[in-house]
Amino acid sequence: MFDKILVANRGEIACRVIQACREMGIASVAIYSEADRGALHTRLADEAICVGAAPNPSSYLNAANILSAAVITGAEAIHPGYGNLSEDANFAEAAEACKLTFIGPSADAIARVGNKSMARKIMRENGVPVVPGSQDGIQNADEARQIAGELGYPVMVKASGGGGGRGIRIIHNDEQMREAVSQAANEARNAFGNGELYIEKYLEDLRHVEVQILADTHGNCVHLGERECSIQHRHQKLLEESPCPAVNPALRRRMGEAAVRAAQAAGYTNAGTVEFLLDRRGRFFFIEMNARIQVEHPVTEMLTGIDLVREQIRVASGEKLQHEQGGIWFNGHAIECRILAADGDRGFIPSPGEITRWEFPSGPGIRVDTGVTVGSVVPTHYDPMIAKVICWDQTRELCIERMRATLRGARIEGIKTTIPYHLRLLGNAYFRRGEITTQFIQRRLPIPTGGGL
Repeated sequence: MFDKILVANRGEIACRVIQACREMGIASVAIYSEADRGALHTRLADEAICVGAAPNPSSYLNAANILSAAVITGAEAIHPGYGNLSEDANFAEAAEACKLTFIGPSADAIARVGNKSMARKIMRENGVPVVPGSQDGIQNADEARQIAGELGYPVMVKASGGGGGRGIRIIHNDEQMREAVSQAANEARNAFGNGELYIEKYLEDLRHVEVQILADTHGNCVHLGERECSIQHRHQKLLEESPCPAVNPALRRRMGEAAVRAAQAAGYTNAGTVEFLLDRRGRFFFIEMNARIQVEHPVTEMLTGIDLVREQIRVASGEKLQHEQGGIWFNGHAIECRILAADGDRGFIPSPGEITRWEFPSGPGIRVDTGVTVGSVVPTHYDPMIAKVICWDQTRELCIERMRATLRGARIEGIKTTIPYHLRLLGNAYFRRGEITTQFIQRRLPIPTGGGL
């Protein structure tokens, strides 16, 4: 097992990994930008080291500085969290070259599943159903129009190397194609350094359901059930839950087996997520695989009792999985609300500033993962998510009521948050009945206009 791990991230996920290290008796090193000097994650870690100026490219995306920090502090491994460099194959390869263990899949596996058009090809060849679309990346708008004509509109152009909702456009006719392809390619190039796109048939009235997997380096791979992730605004998730209200045990088994098959086909190890679209008839289609821990991993932990971050560290150190598929149980229901520093009443306009009050209720079945506290300053440079509130109870109905009570009891001052919107969402009759698709927000609970996120 490792003696010291550098946590190559910030905010709540950095705090989460640091806590796991502490529980395992492993020393932790935090990195920070100049804007995050004194941030909560720097205070929780055993050591902290500055890696650059406030903008992400100068600090949390500065691979050379981060690797230097790991070497200087004597870290043996790097945990990348999610976002930033977590799915950068070059960073994983560079870490290994510096004799540092990358806590995640191999650089080759990241490259295989990170290029989404390549991942689709691997899945097709291994019997995992995929959304109809292009066989490879598209070269230009003319090729895109030809493929769209074969698929039938509407279609989606998507970034081959992307994630987080960037580089995606929905297209309804030939006239929209050229501008949409240009915009999506530019956005993908700016966000990921890769402007390649591919095309999928745009399927409506579907659920976005993902399956958590764990795989070790000894050939063992298990799934930990599914998460319902359809509540999204501009392809950004706002609320996740497990289990999915539309998945029965037989479908869970089929989706789980497909996810394990997908991971094995990609030569994948460590924690990962296989994402599917699910229709009303119980048919599911692979859309992508995320080669990292997910923001929403706590709902799976609450349901199964398995600490995913601890398992990541154990697997990376060469240990075998502690769990067999038949021994994984799913108990009750869990919901996660992503709390953003944004005005939930005015179109999610960002709300940076100093937090002058920060209080959440506590009790059975309540967990708050955060990277801020009283006195923390929410900067303008980074993702506005400041906390995740996770609630568990025996049934979905009880879990919804526990989450509503928890959010109503929260007291946050100095900034605006999305809690008012989450409360409206949790009280929505369609949501409470589990009638959810990826179009839920725009159809059932539109976010007020205001030029926000």
